[in-house]
Amino acid sequence: MSADVVIIGAGLAGLSAARHLAIHGVDVTVLEAGDRVGGRVRSDHRDGLTLDHGFQVLNPAYPEAARVLDLPALELRPLAAGIGVRLASGQLAHLGDPRRRLSWGLASLRTSTGSAAVKARFVRYALHASRAPITELEQAPDISARQALAQAGVSGPLLDSVIAPFLTGVFLEDGLDTSRRFMDLVLRSFVRGTPALPAAGMQAIPEQLHAALPAGTVRLGTRVARINNKSVTTVDDGRVRARVIIVAADPQAAAVLVPGLDAPAGRSVTTWYHLADSPARALTGGDALLMVDGARRGPVINSVVLTHAAPSYAGAGQVLVSSSALGTDTSAQAQAQVLEHLARIHGVPTARWQTVGAYAIPYALPAMEAPFRVRQPIELGRLLVAGDHRDTGSIQGAMVSGRRTASRAMELLDLR
Repeated sequence: MSADVVIIGAGLAGLSAARHLAIHGVDVTVLEAGDRVGGRVRSDHRDGLTLDHGFQVLNPAYPEAARVLDLPALELRPLAAGIGVRLASGQLAHLGDPRRRLSWGLASLRTSTGSAAVKARFVRYALHASRAPITELEQAPDISARQALAQAGVSGPLLDSVIAPFLTGVFLEDGLDTSRRFMDLVLRSFVRGTPALPAAGMQAIPEQLHAALPAGTVRLGTRVARINNKSVTTVDDGRVRARVIIVAADPQAAAVLVPGLDAPAGRSVTTWYHLADSPARALTGGDALLMVDGARRGPVINSVVLTHAAPSYAGAGQVLVSSSALGTDTSAQAQAQVLEHLARIHGVPTARWQTVGAYAIPYALPAMEAPFRVRQPIELGRLLVAGDHRDTGSIQGAMVSGRRTASRAMELLDLR
């Protein structure tokens, strides 16, 4: 068997690369070890529930998403354009974009979450990130997110009780050691768009990319054993010859297949799913509000009532809550600690909440500490490498990386 291009891995990067090549008439084959496409972006459907592997969202403001995906077909269900912060006093503070919800914008002025002056400095910082050319953000001298915020005059309760807990859920690390460059791109996307969930779950994204490929392009259940000069050998001793090979496997698997590839360290997370016995309106007033604990009194870094945004994630009348904690502990003790913390965050009893899923993900995101190079090399010897570890740790970064490697493959094939 042979193809112009063989891609190893059918995650977002591999599927995006295959899509770009197929559109231009290139003969491409994708080899995927798993039983379905998506890589780290996948969903389970059981007992009428949709359980994504980790709390993931799609921001329609991602340029590559707008370029590549049929967004209306995904039936996106937006989360609330703001966050809820449970303060040490037990008070719930709402902070949000006044352009989308005036009452939350006015509530943001309360001094319990920081002075008006500090909030104005943060708004100025975020607006600059949303308006500046991306090249300017990527080329600015890099420091950690914490250092960048400090230089901008963002400190005190706003930083400690609101911004740091929120960004912990984005970066999957609680020291704000992540690159300022990545933080700026994150803030840019949040100012420009509202994160949302596909009605059928996050796996609808890779499935849409898969459906756009010619039939038979993706071979599932095909694990690659090694890469030779111009061919790929699978575990079952099959061989696929190729003029160009793209490795779009997860970073750790890619490091085994590609000599000299230095895979970045990974950030781990466990996402818990609970069916709440609380009335829907008792939880965040019926809003799909991302909740954080400003006092950080437990393991949960964020929690959201998914069915407030996407009722299709559960059966009629069911209230499905997604909550995440750093690390990969799913023990009974961890479960008890999570439920206890959720009672504080949501302000309701949780002892009777039913645990319906727990997903421990050892490598959920690549670490992106400063100094961080947004565009990592994609060409290592005779191989091309794609993945969010070659760009930014996001859906946007994975899809951009796929297109970058596909474009380079076409150059190597002498296609214009």
